Amino acid sequence: MPVKSSQCTKIDFNRLDILIKLAYEEDLEENGDTTTLAVIPAATQAKAILLCKENDMVLAGIEVAERVFKYLDADLTFTPLKKDGDLCQKGDKLAVISGKAQSILTAERTALNFLQRLCGVASTSRKYAAALAGTDCVALDTRKTTPGWRNLEKYAVQCGGSTNHRIGLFDRIMIKDNHRELAKLEGENSIERSVERCRQMFPDLEVEVEADSLEEVKHALNANAEYILLDNMTNDEMAEAVKMSNGKSLLEASGGITIERLPSIGKIGVDFVSAGALTHSVKSSDISLDIQLDEAK
Repeated sequence: MPVKSSQCTKIDFNRLDILIKLAYEEDLEENGDTTTLAVIPAATQAKAILLCKENDMVLAGIEVAERVFKYLDADLTFTPLKKDGDLCQKGDKLAVISGKAQSILTAERTALNFLQRLCGVASTSRKYAAALAGTDCVALDTRKTTPGWRNLEKYAVQCGGSTNHRIGLFDRIMIKDNHRELAKLEGENSIERSVERCRQMFPDLEVEVEADSLEEVKHALNANAEYILLDNMTNDEMAEAVKMSNGKSLLEASGGITIERLPSIGKIGVDFVSAGALTHSVKSSDISLDIQLDEAK
């Protein structure tokens, strides 16, 4: 039986800087923060806090928020009060920022946009992981991520306690139904042949096969695929697939996955459940930046 692989997504700060640059460009263009420049004197100093405004929020991206502020003004002081992965409640202070008031106000929305989105992903991830608690089944994310944000969103998934699937098209073979349909043009429609061709071209990569039926599960097992994705199967069909595999391949439930189904799926014996909802439809968390008037100078 293959060993369960796990990704370890760390923040790619080079890519993050590109996103921050683009975010500031769309917000500031040539005129900059016109309101702040007009209202707040350049010499004004201020202190602000990042404040959690909801219960059971998982923090993700505190270093990202710091990077956003300091990208605009390296002289700002950013002091984290919580760390990524912490479970935060309404009223918790996440970080303190001090320095030039104009810089704090100009960076506020860009920093919050990053932080709120990533905390939303992490908090959703926690709910999925909790729904599988007490089972050996692991919740996986997918490639259904915001373009350009995959590294950050998959990092946030980990902060919440779920696990990353493949990072992109490059790090695992995944033979889906559309691949097999197009293979018909070349007279190749067998799962076994597709797996064989993948192993010939990319011998160091693990192979996953999407199976829409138990018959396709059988062919994927015959091909010795390391992973089999059970696509849109009922719990009974998945239970039968577990019996057929008997540990030969790792099984991943996918398609039609809701958080309500997770406890029952976890008990079936599949190894993974993948859900695009971990990243593609989360609600951003509620976080504010509050100026501390008694601390402002």
